[in-house]
Amino acid sequence: MFQKVKPYAAMVFQQFSFAVMSIIFLAIVKDGMSQSVLFVYRNAVAAIFIAPFALYFERVKRPMMTKLIFLKIMGLALFQTVLEQNLYFMGTKLTSATYGAALKNLIPSITFFLSLALRVEKLNIHQVTGKAKVIGALLTLTGTLLLVLYEGPVEEFPWSKGPERYNTTENSNGNGSLRRIKGTLMILASSTSWSIFLILQSNTLKSYGANLHLTTFICSLGAVMNIVLALVMEHGRPQFFIISWDMKLFAIIYSGVVCTGITNYLLEMVLKDKGPVFAGAFSPFCMIITAIMGSFILAEKIHLGT
Repeated sequence: MFQKVKPYAAMVFQQFSFAVMSIIFLAIVKDGMSQSVLFVYRNAVAAIFIAPFALYFERVKRPMMTKLIFLKIMGLALFQTVLEQNLYFMGTKLTSATYGAALKNLIPSITFFLSLALRVEKLNIHQVTGKAKVIGALLTLTGTLLLVLYEGPVEEFPWSKGPERYNTTENSNGNGSLRRIKGTLMILASSTSWSIFLILQSNTLKSYGANLHLTTFICSLGAVMNIVLALVMEHGRPQFFIISWDMKLFAIIYSGVVCTGITNYLLEMVLKDKGPVFAGAFSPFCMIITAIMGSFILAEKIHLGT
């Protein structure tokens, strides 16, 4: 019974962790924290946290590293720790945490169609399950299109009245439509990167089954890649690399240990058992949690279209 429930519990835990992280990250980034520096520390903490477990529990069964596997791991680090993470939070900074989470509902459809194109997923349209997959993917696409085209009136809640917290002048300078378009494109690119990551990781696990080592390598390479990005983005501003004992430090530790280290390991187990389409199907759960927390913590306005 537990073995059957475990993949579902792991994915629900992952999405809940991501929702909490989205709210915290958006708050501290809008409060002045450098996004690129944040991801350097996040992935470094994750690598340091997972590495001892990898060395102890997988000291015997770790497969040999080949050039092809290393290139795949570099691709995983690029698509997840650089493109997916940075583009998503750049997009939510221009829109909102709730909007970003809602738009990421497109992940199941993107993953499904990419898996079909790459022949990772098999589809029998004559079976009930095959028809259900197609209908579900089309409904997701329709809902996302509605979200992009129709914002709708603000749904007022007693706890979200008043100005949005952590709002910046960027969000109130009259360029709302342009920011929304830019943010939407960034979040869509982030969602596509995550879908590619799921498919590539599922493929990599077939030839490199040491989950803990794989997570450690991805996070380590991700930290290095984000260092390069941070040095370019924050050139001449070394103060952004200094972290004090405040919410920023908590965000780095939480996201590194829980949202990157633990959830990546759980995700790899789910991908081995269920595949990328199953893993991508849980993204809508993150939207619900993010919307509730965003309205409470950030006083975000929830629109009818969302």
